[in-house]
Amino acid sequence: MEEGHHFLADILTMGALLLGAALVSVLIFRKLGLGAVLGYLVAGIIIGPDGLGLTGDPETILSFAEVGIILLLFLVGLELSPSQLWFMRRDILLFGPLQVALCGLAMFAVIYSVLPFSWEAALVLGLPLGLSSTAQVLPLLQSRGRLKTDYGEKSFAILLFQDISIVPLLTIVAALSRAPAPEGAPSGLTLAIYAVLAIVGLILAGRYILSPLLRLVGRVSERELFIVTGLFAVCASAALMQSIGVSAALGAFVAGVMLAESPYRHELEADIDPFRSILLGLFFLAVGMMLDLNVIVEQPLLIFGLAAALVLVKTAIMFGLGRLFGLNSRAAMIMALLLSQGGEFGFVLFAASQSALLIEPEAASLFGAVVTLSMATTPFLMILAGRLAAHKLPVDVKLDDPGLAEQASVIIVGHGRFGQTVGQIMQAAGLSITIIDIKPEQIDVSGEFGRKVFYGDGTRIDLLHRAGADEADAILFCMDDRSIDAESLMPVREIFPNARLFVRAFDRRQMLELMPTENINIVREVFESSVHMASEALTQLDVSDDVREKAIAEFRRRDIQRLTAQFKTGNLRAGSRHSFGVTDSDDFYLDEG
Repeated sequence: MEEGHHFLADILTMGALLLGAALVSVLIFRKLGLGAVLGYLVAGIIIGPDGLGLTGDPETILSFAEVGIILLLFLVGLELSPSQLWFMRRDILLFGPLQVALCGLAMFAVIYSVLPFSWEAALVLGLPLGLSSTAQVLPLLQSRGRLKTDYGEKSFAILLFQDISIVPLLTIVAALSRAPAPEGAPSGLTLAIYAVLAIVGLILAGRYILSPLLRLVGRVSERELFIVTGLFAVCASAALMQSIGVSAALGAFVAGVMLAESPYRHELEADIDPFRSILLGLFFLAVGMMLDLNVIVEQPLLIFGLAAALVLVKTAIMFGLGRLFGLNSRAAMIMALLLSQGGEFGFVLFAASQSALLIEPEAASLFGAVVTLSMATTPFLMILAGRLAAHKLPVDVKLDDPGLAEQASVIIVGHGRFGQTVGQIMQAAGLSITIIDIKPEQIDVSGEFGRKVFYGDGTRIDLLHRAGADEADAILFCMDDRSIDAESLMPVREIFPNARLFVRAFDRRQMLELMPTENINIVREVFESSVHMASEALTQLDVSDDVREKAIAEFRRRDIQRLTAQFKTGNLRAGSRHSFGVTDSDDFYLDEG
């Protein structure tokens, strides 16, 4: 009993230490505009064995935190239906293999030419460097809403193939191994067959077991059961793949794709995302803790030189491939910079190569440091990518800073189809407006129609200051950005208290995320147009004006009741009884009498 008590105390102490270090470091790095990932890495370095030595074995923490990558791939799979994957097949099956092969072989050539390694050692060290960090790139694409862009889709296709490529890369290590082969170890071909059979099995299980199970859980209406079911699907799929020697994350991705067309996928996504965020943070903490500072101190020029070579070589190759596969120069450069770092699977392959007696432990530590340092460059490279995006524009696109705008009573952020309508109505009412958009292409199109749009990220406080938000009567966020929530708007509310805030919400889910912010007006982008269509249809169907108006009024009243219930409980299924068409809710009916 006492031993168990000590174990629990150690776990709680370790958890408090890790989360506390992450909290402080991430707050600092977020404030500096360098992102959370770099904050986690630095926090891990500080508290790790080569820093203050406050933690135990980082590899144990890393193994546990890799569940975050598994959950990440599951959530990405939820957003991709099988038809979308089929549409991406060329990028997955051609672009992906070319990227892994060319980048890996290029790094093999660099290592073999500058270091005194055998060709076998140089190969098993170079090929893993062709892989990028799924854990770093996908959250970045998701958080910025860029996963559906041309470069976002190609980046995802490459990352997906990289997860699959762990099988052939481990097969290469096994083929070159100098260690005695374990009895009964499957061949690479056998592993590939196992992987195909496992994927087919998962697809069948999803259709005939998991989908009926979710329908049953949906009838029970217990949110906890949804969480349990979702985590069960992730863990079971990942465990199956792991047991046959394939990437566990690939299994989780297949599970997500199986449920991509399920009516419950949004609920699963909302329930599992918090676990993913915390575990990914712990993953980067563990990566930072594993960094061998002694290796860097002993050979700083070599390690920084190799990290720089890795980033430059991969950027150059992927830029060329991006152009070859149809991306314009700007998108190809953003994709290349986004994927230029080493990846977490490098640690796995370095360990396998060490066990195969192909490299010494010192070499594994050295290249582990190279991968970690390359991952630390990503936030800075993303800043560079943003600047390059502006400089790569055609010369006839003029990007003026909002600081050049005259003081206006209304600031409109986003000038797509939604913002254009809002802006014209504001001007029709005689109000002065300043329009801001972050998409140069949109600014160019607006300019062709005589509309002046200023360039910048309209959610940034400093930019709003320059645009005159201190004196504005209203700020209208009209852009199509599903990542905007109460937390991101709170600083705007506090710093510009005299400006009325209006925000466009993509759907009910985003509206619920925005509702905690006080004194903000939320407009669902298709709500009023849907109500208008229903009203027009009722008119054409010869329903009386009195019945039509009462029906719409009752719908609006019930919708508010349902929103209130969902907001209070945090459950999208709450308040369903207020919806028309739901059992026991159809007690309201109007006829001509």
